[in-house]
Amino acid sequence: MQPTDYIITTERLGLRKWKDEDCISFAAINKDEAVMEYFPTTLTDEETISMINRICLHFEKNGFGLYAIDKLATKQFIGYTGFMIPSFESFFTPCIEIGWRLKKEEWNKGYATEAAKACLQYGFETLGFNKIYSFTSTINLRSEKVMQKIGMIKEGEFDHPKIALNNKLCRHVLYAIEK
Repeated sequence: MQPTDYIITTERLGLRKWKDEDCISFAAINKDEAVMEYFPTTLTDEETISMINRICLHFEKNGFGLYAIDKLATKQFIGYTGFMIPSFESFFTPCIEIGWRLKKEEWNKGYATEAAKACLQYGFETLGFNKIYSFTSTINLRSEKVMQKIGMIKEGEFDHPKIALNNKLCRHVLYAIEK
């Protein structure tokens, strides 16, 4: 990777569009039960490929999306952070959502916070967003902590319309930050 291939860089991370070679590493992340603890299920290889295809289509349609993250020191792919337009209806949609997913071995090193802060700056300054949301299951305290560290404010809670009401993951916290 050349430094110019990165859309966003931080001290330790480079954020870029996806490459074919990311599929194997991302599939391993999506099969990790610890990483996917607060999602309804782990993903198969086919589901991961489908997800990457949706991410790439989102980039084509909207000019932004979930950026693949490399550690600059090693050029190793470690996950993603970035923006999506949620595909469900709720009182706060349509909106821009920021999200992240990192391989477990890279947790607790500040990478999610570092990448998300850089994305927020890029979203407000370059993409012209006025407000950015983030949400997760109420029991996903690690992700909620990242939301707090990047300056987001809790706006409330909601039941995710794509998760059954009797599922422990249904209730979500909703955070937002404005320009």
